[in-house]
Amino acid sequence: MTQSRFSYLQAFPLFAIMLVFLVIPTVMIVAVSFWDYNAFSIIPDFIWDNYDFLLTSSVTWRAYGTTFFYALTSWALTLVIGFTAAYYMAFHLRTTKSQTICFLLATIPFLTSNIIRMISWIPLLGRNGLVNQALLSLGLIDNPLEFLLYSDFSVILAFVHLYTLFMVVPIFNSMMRIDRKLIEAAIDAGASPVQVLTQVIIPLSKSGITIGTIFVFTLVMGDFITVRLMSGGLSASVGVLIYNEITLLQYPAAAAGAVTLLLTVLMMLAILFRFANIREDL
Repeated sequence: MTQSRFSYLQAFPLFAIMLVFLVIPTVMIVAVSFWDYNAFSIIPDFIWDNYDFLLTSSVTWRAYGTTFFYALTSWALTLVIGFTAAYYMAFHLRTTKSQTICFLLATIPFLTSNIIRMISWIPLLGRNGLVNQALLSLGLIDNPLEFLLYSDFSVILAFVHLYTLFMVVPIFNSMMRIDRKLIEAAIDAGASPVQVLTQVIIPLSKSGITIGTIFVFTLVMGDFITVRLMSGGLSASVGVLIYNEITLLQYPAAAAGAVTLLLTVLMMLAILFRFANIREDL
């Protein structure tokens, strides 16, 4: 009995933190999402109007379509880049020192804020930016490329720049756990490099890929600053809609949007958790 009480005491600090900073705020947001509001105040009530407008609005559905497009495209690109970088570090860099140096080089951009890293693309991608000026100087184009900035291209480029490391780290961790004898056995059995990659390395890296996918999807789905800055206000994601409603003091509508987004992300996570045993890499 004493041991049981001691276990509860050990778990209580974490329970208290989760209760105060996660459970209570979430319950409050859900409650506010059913309230009414006008131009001057929010009115405690229980109505379905916020969800009814949210789920029947064509603007909402287009925003979700844009958000899923950003999430899927960013995920595919970060997966290819992250898997390639993790594979190189895990199987081609033989010393821990060289792997550490690569990680440090990859984390240097994280010493600055996301906004600064996004703004740094503007002088490069603008109509009179370095990329257009270089292409014009080389004679490869006759007119500046308009799609480089304030477009879906620039938004996805910023997402890939910001979140690729979240794909590299878990995949690298999974690859370092792979027993090298399995790869040697596959080679001895006559497997080609492609077969070793597709039948040994990728299946054994599944947990890392799943964790990286969770990171990228959740970060992109809830992002609004990147979309606002890099699209020039020409595109709207779910996060942007929620931000606009908060700016207009429409807190119940914003809460309804946040709850809907949370449920959408949770359903996606439930699907992803079925593809791998996440506890193996945590």
